[in-house]
Amino acid sequence: MRISQLLPAAPGTIHGDPDREVGGVSHDSRTVSPGQLYAALPGANVHGARFAPDLIGRGITAILTDASGWDMITQRVDPQVIAEVTGLIVEHPRSVLGFVSAAVYGTSGRPQLIGVTGTNGKTTTTYLVDGMLEALGHRTGVIGTVATLIAGVTEPSVRTTPEAPELHALFAKMRAADVDTCAMEVSSHALSQHRVDGAHFAVSGFTNLSQDHLDFHNSMDEYFGVKAELFTRAFSDTAVIVVEDRWGEKMVEAAQVPVRTLGRDDRSELRIEHTPGASDFILHLDGVEDEGIALRSPLPGDFNVTNTALAAAMLLEAGIPASELSAIGRTFSASVPGRMEIIDVSGPRAEGQSHPQYLPRAIVDYSHTPDAIEKALESLHADSEELVIVFGAGGDRDRGKRFGMGQAAARGADVIVLTDDNPRTEDPSSIRAAIREGIDAEISAGRARVKKVIEVAERGAAIDEAIATAEASTTVLIAGKGHETGQSAAGVVTDFDDRSKTRSALSARLDGVQTGKVHS
Repeated sequence: MRISQLLPAAPGTIHGDPDREVGGVSHDSRTVSPGQLYAALPGANVHGARFAPDLIGRGITAILTDASGWDMITQRVDPQVIAEVTGLIVEHPRSVLGFVSAAVYGTSGRPQLIGVTGTNGKTTTTYLVDGMLEALGHRTGVIGTVATLIAGVTEPSVRTTPEAPELHALFAKMRAADVDTCAMEVSSHALSQHRVDGAHFAVSGFTNLSQDHLDFHNSMDEYFGVKAELFTRAFSDTAVIVVEDRWGEKMVEAAQVPVRTLGRDDRSELRIEHTPGASDFILHLDGVEDEGIALRSPLPGDFNVTNTALAAAMLLEAGIPASELSAIGRTFSASVPGRMEIIDVSGPRAEGQSHPQYLPRAIVDYSHTPDAIEKALESLHADSEELVIVFGAGGDRDRGKRFGMGQAAARGADVIVLTDDNPRTEDPSSIRAAIREGIDAEISAGRARVKKVIEVAERGAAIDEAIATAEASTTVLIAGKGHETGQSAAGVVTDFDDRSKTRSALSARLDGVQTGKVHS
């Protein structure tokens, strides 16, 4: 594409040859290559234009930047050399980067995009959408926290939503692989930082809103307001909004696109008929009298019934006939790494068996907010005699949620093993102390279910302790890190995976290395 053809997406001034061709876009000075447009963006500490002279020496001949960035470049590069470079100068380069990327990669319209936002459930819902579409014979893609999937091939994810140039490059790669539909997580960070600019969703879904990321957003209202941007005509054609909390109801009011509401009572246009603790349910489409769509959640937990219903509802809005969803609704499969993932090393548990080698049920989940912990524990009550939770909280993040996380664990678990998560640069003991305040507050108020609280700072040792001492009838929930494969502490990231550590702890107990019981 010629630089001059980008002016509708990025109104500005062109210096140099307006007919210069670009075949890609990158804002990363470490990976940009000749033939691409380098986006030299102003940053909090360094302007991207600082790297331009070296990049020009390596063959970069097209640059998107602002006036100050272009001045910086022209002052540092020989005039004869700069004459061979084309600059597209705009007032706010970051705000046009997504639209420029969409134009260069030609990504409007295909693949069809289905977006999911909310505090909890985004990843799971995208995988559920993907599982349903695969069962229907579609070629699919997923973009989110855990990984990027392109027609069944997995690529690691650096963040929930990639930067705009990377995002549109992924869309182009999906199109080349004949992917027809991509389910994508849309975070509040991505919306506020223009990462999803230029992307347009056939339908977007809202799961819920609870306290998280208040280190980035100043208040819950601001957090909500950023999420609400997804439900404008700039980003979406239609929306499905779960109305099981006040934020969902508020989102319906804020949405600027046609909305269908989803919930468990008669007020919802799409109603979930479900018996607590069951996996099977009915999604009624237009009131309470219709036959509805028979569905089954392939993942444990009542909240995953809602996620499954949301996935089906969004596909309905995207044009999938109800009859097709009915055909696969109770047979499709979906597995989400680190999301209510059952870790099993011994094969199926025999009902009623109490042989010493039988293991507790161990589940790894990404739940790292008060609401997510509460819902995860609630979902496990029905088929667990005792619940043990192993968890901590991340450092350098929303500190205000730690107290609430402790409260939720105290109300929902019988035994708490308090440990470290990703302390990052904070003192781990201060993080645990903040969580402990919430636990103690619930105990003092007489609202706690918990009977025993132990503190094991080292996360691996905490998982070992929980698995080694749990009854065979106990469920152990390892919460907080989910799919993550590293632990950040004191500025150093070391290899650590809750799933592999839990698996090794289960194997050790199965082999008779560890014995004992948790005494409540």
